[in-house]
Amino acid sequence: MVDYDSQYHNELIIDQFTKQAIPFTQNAAHSAEYAVKRLVTLSNASKKDTVLDVACGSGLVSCELAKVADRITGIDITPAMIEQANLLKRQKDLNNIKYEIGDVAHLPFADASFSLVVTRYSFHHVVDPYSVLSEMKRVCMRKGRVVVIDVTPASDKVDMYDYVEKLRDPSHVKALTFAKLREIFEEIGLTIINTDFFRIEMDVERLLLASFPNSEDINKIRQLFIEDVQNNILGVNSHYVGTEIHFTFPTSMIIAQKS
Repeated sequence: MVDYDSQYHNELIIDQFTKQAIPFTQNAAHSAEYAVKRLVTLSNASKKDTVLDVACGSGLVSCELAKVADRITGIDITPAMIEQANLLKRQKDLNNIKYEIGDVAHLPFADASFSLVVTRYSFHHVVDPYSVLSEMKRVCMRKGRVVVIDVTPASDKVDMYDYVEKLRDPSHVKALTFAKLREIFEEIGLTIINTDFFRIEMDVERLLLASFPNSEDINKIRQLFIEDVQNNILGVNSHYVGTEIHFTFPTSMIIAQKS
């Protein structure tokens, strides 16, 4: 049975990402070619793979993996995101993808169903990343790979990063440092075989246009980024490009194998 906190949080996610479905899909940072290509390369995705894209959102990762893998299944809790994913699949004329609506903490798939299980930018939205990664491991075949990509602030910046993200998006729970994410993999018994780190650039105003914070918090968010330019309080390399503030998401990828 889903507890009240989990149920309430799932409703927050659905509310936020129903609003964000179209701007999220159009947001260049989320479809950054470099990041997706690194995922394909470092995971060794190939025509031998059956892939599960966990918290697939609007299908950006699924559609890239569909170009190199055999079959892709995507799952997400927000129906509006699945609508966008199906639209993108049709636009790209990809016939080896199917999408399902479901809770990623309780994956509706049999044990050892997939050779490659991936998720991108989802762990900071989940109440219990241990349970989600355990489910990803469960549905992964022996010798298959599990990949997590997420924002990983430095340990001395993570609290302020979480503060500004919760102002911007109340479905944000907590960002994990790289060390904590690695620890979860190790505790669950997945063997890490590769890691990567990169930064994705974004400007603050474009981020706010794709988000739906409370109106009274918008200027508070802007002010925090101005302070980051001056004092590095968020650890996101905020800087001016003309009159705009740009920043970078510090992003890690962990690729592991199920023994």
